[in-house]
Amino acid sequence: MIKIAERFQVSPFLVFYLIHSLQFGVGVLGFQRVVAEKAGRDAWIAVILAGIMVHISVWMIYKILKDSKGNVVTVHRKLFGKWFGGLLSVVFAIYFCLLAITVLRTYIEIVQVWMFPDLNIWIFTTVFLLLVYYIISGGFRVVTGISFFGVIMPSYILLTFLFPLEFSDLSNLQPVLNHSFKDMATATRNMSLSILGFEALLVYYPFIKNPEKSKKWAHIGVAFSTLVYTLIMMVSLAYFSEEQLQKNVWATLTIWKIIEMPFVERFEYIGIANWCLIILPNVCLTFWCASRVVKDTFKVNQRLVLIIVMFITLIVISFSQTREHINMLNDLVGKVGFYMMFGYIPFLFFLNLIIRKFKERKR
Repeated sequence: MIKIAERFQVSPFLVFYLIHSLQFGVGVLGFQRVVAEKAGRDAWIAVILAGIMVHISVWMIYKILKDSKGNVVTVHRKLFGKWFGGLLSVVFAIYFCLLAITVLRTYIEIVQVWMFPDLNIWIFTTVFLLLVYYIISGGFRVVTGISFFGVIMPSYILLTFLFPLEFSDLSNLQPVLNHSFKDMATATRNMSLSILGFEALLVYYPFIKNPEKSKKWAHIGVAFSTLVYTLIMMVSLAYFSEEQLQKNVWATLTIWKIIEMPFVERFEYIGIANWCLIILPNVCLTFWCASRVVKDTFKVNQRLVLIIVMFITLIVISFSQTREHINMLNDLVGKVGFYMMFGYIPFLFFLNLIIRKFKERKR
């Protein structure tokens, strides 16, 4: 059992922002191509299916954590013992580190390609990580506040997806259900990298006041993320032809290029700059989760762990120079996240259920 003082906890409704801020990240800028690669005009259905799977996973996470009265470290220790459970917790921490590295490195690549080709990766990463360290040092409530502002402040960007409707053809969304089950399953898997982040709930669950009351807010957060992704996907399918969509690595940025306003000519520059406010809570929360898992596993100082993790991140990002390296990192994290969502979380759920039933029968 992990007990957190009430002054360090956050209100249940803030779980909405914690869930949505992690799901809505750098993947929004280019998820359309990888999902539509297999599902074609049915890609929006694959997005909805992925969202439904996330809802099921979130429901399982709440069931698992309610029984353990702690976080994922407590669950691992309870189900697998001190040593093997500790090893699984370390793997979990590594996963969160990789997720943060993937988000930050992908964003840096976008800045390089679209804005500043000669950007010094080392300097940009160092400054960004110093800001992240400063935020995390303030505690979980500060990280939650950044997640709140990371959702509210850039929310106006959603209105920009109304501009392409003038040049869109809604008949491009037809025919519906024109792809095989295998293609839809592959497209749903490809969507997994974009909607990852909800599993952080396994770590910050003890920091929520009355966690049972936060359940509805977690599902509302997932539903909102799914709705936004679905609408963006439908706009993209209506605006682009299938051939054009396959050639656009960052379809969202291409859509922004058509936006014309009296006071701004290149809106994609504003969008990319504002996206920094969106990925900041992504990186802060994932680094906080990684360092917190290590702290709870080995009982060490969280700030010391954070410094080590950020140093490793700086090295990995500095050596990831080519598109192949970045693709490899995205594919790795996407596959690990997919198997965690569809494999590991259900495994923990059923194992915990079996052990609980066995103990009740034994009594």
